[in-house]
Amino acid sequence: MPGDLMANVKGGRYVASLYFPIRNPITGEEHFPSSGGNWRYNKETIQRLLENNEIYFGEDGRGRPKLKRFLCDVKEGITWTTLWDFVPLNTHGSAEMASVFGSMTAFENPKPTGYIAELVRLTGMANAWVLDFFAGSGTTAHAVINLNREDGGRRKYILVEMGDYFDTVLVPRIKKVVYSKDWKDGKPVSREGVSHMFKYIRLESYEDTLNNLQLKRSDAQRRLLEEHAGFREDYMLRYMLEVESRGSAPLLNVERFEDPFSYQLDIASGTAGETKPTVVDLVETFNYLIGLRVKTMDDIGDVRVVTGMNRQGERVLVLWRNARETDNDKLDVWFGKQGYNTKDQEFDVIYVNGDNNLENLRKPDQTWKVRLIEEEFRRLMFDVHDV
Repeated sequence: MPGDLMANVKGGRYVASLYFPIRNPITGEEHFPSSGGNWRYNKETIQRLLENNEIYFGEDGRGRPKLKRFLCDVKEGITWTTLWDFVPLNTHGSAEMASVFGSMTAFENPKPTGYIAELVRLTGMANAWVLDFFAGSGTTAHAVINLNREDGGRRKYILVEMGDYFDTVLVPRIKKVVYSKDWKDGKPVSREGVSHMFKYIRLESYEDTLNNLQLKRSDAQRRLLEEHAGFREDYMLRYMLEVESRGSAPLLNVERFEDPFSYQLDIASGTAGETKPTVVDLVETFNYLIGLRVKTMDDIGDVRVVTGMNRQGERVLVLWRNARETDNDKLDVWFGKQGYNTKDQEFDVIYVNGDNNLENLRKPDQTWKVRLIEEEFRRLMFDVHDV
């Protein structure tokens, strides 16, 4: 079986003895290592492999060079038996990307969808959850969508990626393969689209947290820290985050929950050192924090209403409002109009942002409890002593 003639990089720099072109002896085309890498072997070894016909240039003889591995050269006991009747090549993945995006440079060395699809198919489950923590160009999502198209399955995928190509390749690729089954040169060949919904969530990075710390420090304190390195380290670990930066946006400024729909953080932009104000979705974040299995999410009047069930099996109602516009009296009137006091609308727990009077509206035969979102938010984010 042919395997990739892997690239190698040392210290993030090219190694001169390992960076050179490999010439296809049939076509004369020269191939260089992938961007940022080097060949695994030096020139003399590559030349010997070429002379012994141990380098493979794809089915049509025009692909990138790959190293052949022969069973006779592999020690007994460490070979593998194939689980399927075909061997998907990386060149297939590049060809797929060229069809979808109209360019071979959309993403370096993408996996072929056939490879991932076959792995998922081997599970035998038409409703499987497929997790890919290094999503790359989105091949896993593409494969799952294709499989569901073929057999009517209800498979779902969860992808994790931190590269810039998340916005430029991964998300556009999912949209394209949902819109049409077949593509050529970046244009849809058919209109065989599918109904599909996906949601993506951006996690706050370490750098974003640092960018949003607001320190309360006098000039004298600043000079003292600059002059004494040992004291500065101890101070930063034991005092700064607990006292000086208290109330900063990434450490949860609960005073700003008064208007939860405009809570912002300064998020790093594409330009080094620059940030831009970005609204944080506190509603969605809180749903994840309390482990809520969301049933409904609606805007009723001036209140964002979320219903669902938590991990303890309790029926949950979450109410978000701009407390400056919907004060306690208005919230009481709004709550009474919703009919939450009737038995068929009974909840076990009601969360609401800002001080409120909802406990006073509970009737003697009702058992629901009211909890402040701010208190629960802070507890779940920072009370981690036993975690």
